Amino acid sequence: SKYIPEFKGSQVAVLGEDKKSFTLVPAKRPISIRDLLTHTSGITYRFVGVEPWAKLYKDSAISDGLIETEGSLADNVKRLAGLPLMHHPGERFTYGLSTDVLGYLVEVVSGMTLDEFFRKRIFEPLKMKDTHFFLPGDKLSRLAAVYNQTPDGRIKRMGGEPDERGYLIYSSTFHYKGPKSYYSGGAGLVSTINDYARFLQTLLNGGELDGARILSRKSVELMTVNHVGELFGGQGFGLGFSVIRDLGKGSEPGSVGQYGWGGFYYTNFFVDPREKIIGLFMSQLYPSGNVGLHERFRALAYQAIID
Repeated sequence: SKYIPEFKGSQVAVLGEDKKSFTLVPAKRPISIRDLLTHTSGITYRFVGVEPWAKLYKDSAISDGLIETEGSLADNVKRLAGLPLMHHPGERFTYGLSTDVLGYLVEVVSGMTLDEFFRKRIFEPLKMKDTHFFLPGDKLSRLAAVYNQTPDGRIKRMGGEPDERGYLIYSSTFHYKGPKSYYSGGAGLVSTINDYARFLQTLLNGGELDGARILSRKSVELMTVNHVGELFGGQGFGLGFSVIRDLGKGSEPGSVGQYGWGGFYYTNFFVDPREKIIGLFMSQLYPSGNVGLHERFRALAYQAIID
């Protein structure tokens, strides 16, 4: 609330025995930047569908970022700030719009739009020339189509228009159509394998690439250690990444300290400081169901290490 006053006086919705009704209680403390970075703020996603928050988010026209959104990031975050949290800040992990709130925080502190900040502080220094919120016209022919997995397991190409307006868009058109004014901190960018590999190599290098430094080595170290305890399969969560804590509890090869995350359209990446490697898998598929390509990709990558 120090930087975004709309979050002052946040409330938590406590469900009744029927799991439908709820009462509001004051949050035990304000949301911190660390809560946002670790997804422990109590903010969820609309598309996850947990009630009553899904309806509250829908009724307030909250954007998850993957839609043609009217207005700005600031507009969306300020509406979000007036809605009840799922739990008290810092209480547990809930994946949600915390990263969009961080995006607006960057705008407030820097005095720039998130688009401008990313270009000046990340994309230009790292020579990421093909990463955009909204694609220039001369690059549209390079944008990959989105595919959808049907209930019977078939993969079909989606059309040029979204399945359902005002909700998640199972098409790629919103990256060049619509108002082009909403810069989602958690779901807004399109990029290429080459560009994103440069970003991951920067993290592996401790914040520097080809003479351009965007983070200090100690910042990267802080970002990529566990901050929340164990979540699933021997993994914890850092400041924006899942982090492997215990290989024995997982089902895939890797290293303790390896970190990464995935994207909505079945993209996935990992950075392994111990082996000094990065892995990057790009696709345009949702839902992905039991495709299992991430697991096979990672297994093949680690099987190739023979020294």
